[in-house]
Amino acid sequence: MVELTKLNGKPFLLNALYIETIDSNPDTTIMLTNKTKYIVLESAEEVQRKVAQFYLQVQVLSNPDLRGDEDEE
Repeated sequence: MVELTKLNGKPFLLNALYIETIDSNPDTTIMLTNKTKYIVLESAEEVQRKVAQFYLQVQVLSNPDLRGDEDEE
């Protein structure tokens, strides 16, 4: 989960695994895989940094099967 801030200043937690797109136009808009949209105060770059940190923390990309790597024997 990443902590973000709604336009009204209230923080909330978002499950980064469901993010489909992040756009800046000019507000940062996050679209989830279920088509729910969130507009946040953070820049797209800041959201991207938080998401990358979350992925490292939960080690989503540490599994070779998830990365698409071939079996190493």
